[in-house]
Amino acid sequence: MKRFNKTKFFVTLSLIIIMFLFAKAGNSDESSDEVIAKSNFIIGGDVSMLAEVEELGGEFYQDGYKRDALQILSKNGMNYVRLRLWVDPYDSDGNPYGGGTNDLDRTIELAKRAKEQGMEVLLDIHYSDFWADPGKQNKPKSWSHLSYNHLLEEVYQYSKDVIVSMSKEDVQPNMVQVGNEITAGMLWEDGKVGDGNGDFTQLAEILNAGISGIKDATSTSDEIEIVLHIDHGGDNNLYRWWFDSITDQGVDFDIIGLSFYPFWHGTMGELKYNINDISNRYKKDIMIVETAYGFTLDDGDGLGNSFFIAEERVGGYPATPRGQYDYISDLIEIIKDVPNNRGRGIFWWEPTWLPVDGANWGTEEGKIYNNDTGLLSNPWDNQTLFDFNGNMLESVLSFKKPQPNNLVKNNSFENDGWIDIPTNWGVWSEEPNQINSVFVEGSAAHGLFKLTHWNDQPYTVSTYQVIKDLEDGEYKLSAWILNSGGQDSAYIYAKRFGGSELQTQLPVTPSKWEKVEIENIQVINGQCEIGIISYANAGNWINIDDVKFYKVD
Repeated sequence: MKRFNKTKFFVTLSLIIIMFLFAKAGNSDESSDEVIAKSNFIIGGDVSMLAEVEELGGEFYQDGYKRDALQILSKNGMNYVRLRLWVDPYDSDGNPYGGGTNDLDRTIELAKRAKEQGMEVLLDIHYSDFWADPGKQNKPKSWSHLSYNHLLEEVYQYSKDVIVSMSKEDVQPNMVQVGNEITAGMLWEDGKVGDGNGDFTQLAEILNAGISGIKDATSTSDEIEIVLHIDHGGDNNLYRWWFDSITDQGVDFDIIGLSFYPFWHGTMGELKYNINDISNRYKKDIMIVETAYGFTLDDGDGLGNSFFIAEERVGGYPATPRGQYDYISDLIEIIKDVPNNRGRGIFWWEPTWLPVDGANWGTEEGKIYNNDTGLLSNPWDNQTLFDFNGNMLESVLSFKKPQPNNLVKNNSFENDGWIDIPTNWGVWSEEPNQINSVFVEGSAAHGLFKLTHWNDQPYTVSTYQVIKDLEDGEYKLSAWILNSGGQDSAYIYAKRFGGSELQTQLPVTPSKWEKVEIENIQVINGQCEIGIISYANAGNWINIDDVKFYKVD
């Protein structure tokens, strides 16, 4: 944001050594500057509805050939499944609640199928008999009358028994979520937080009971990573409140799990800022454990969907297979950009939930249990990774899309700390006394630092970099920005590449980081100058971070 005086800050920064991880032999075309090891990046799917969809007639195809859905997803780059687990999803007469009816037997069945395809398992324990989310965290029927101390014992023993049972079947999970979207706590009312209650003591004790049960289940339990998962992935204030509170209670976990749906949970820029901040603040890995986006506005079962015109407008991508592809690609890029290799991956929620008759979010018995009067339907059929007839969508190909080799040096302004002119960048000003309108400061979208243009007098400045020894071809420029607005003009540009200068004006976005791009830069002379320029009035400011320039394949 803007800097209100120009007193220089001299900060001694400790040297951060980033270990660059190289891909295996055969991937030598990937840049050694890539921080994330591709082989370790998780591309997952929550396939908890799959068995029920198949039982009701759902089939899956790639290029016209019928295949196992997990085989299709695995062959195209999905290396993990996420499986939800309910304690007892049946009524007293044995009638299933539906929505996958994900008891332990079904969970083990799906885990075995995933392992056969070479996929790993994230187990999502809901600690409920049916759906658990920020709006409902009902205790299992058999736990509802337990005293608080007995509830803790039950959480411990149940968690331990689940892992023991899965280990006996050779499907021990690699990761376990203790609770699902527990933003407002779990096992209400004992573990409830929020809505005026900021006491996390009992929630922490419940979480610790579950974590202890998991760790005590097997001698190799140290290999099981613990995930704590809340929703609204773009809300930094929420994440700071929740994880400040839970870490103050001493809960030991490994990964912060986020739900992020861009039509409900904030912009991509808000997500980027949040995960950059919380990964550094808590020194934890980050993982999107739920996301999805529509590939069409059509409705497969004709009973209404969660994603429609308003969600497409807010989400910002067209509801087409190509729009879904671009959304996945952009999301993967944001997660891979988390500093210090802390971005672990993404999970697509219910990629196989086809609109087959009866494959609904619940049954009549499930409605009664949850006291839900909603229409029984499949509200997700246009956010899967298969069309309504089970044909794989082209968006799945984004899983294997190689990350581009960024050619910008010091692209996120981390090299120098607080400084006026960043390393590898040039500065031009219309008047010599305006040169100090350019400086690097803290609170960034990526890493610790960002570039700023600001002055308390009118100014015209640019910050630029000339990239040489380029192969001829098409290139793309992008940057993340904040912008106060008020300038006569402010834009990113690309020039001196053998064609006419290209510009993209900066939108006014003073509080939410936004990505700006210039596409179709046709380099024909082996170089390109990229930069950002401000024709500004007194007090106008822009922030710039995570600048990328790369060749388009």
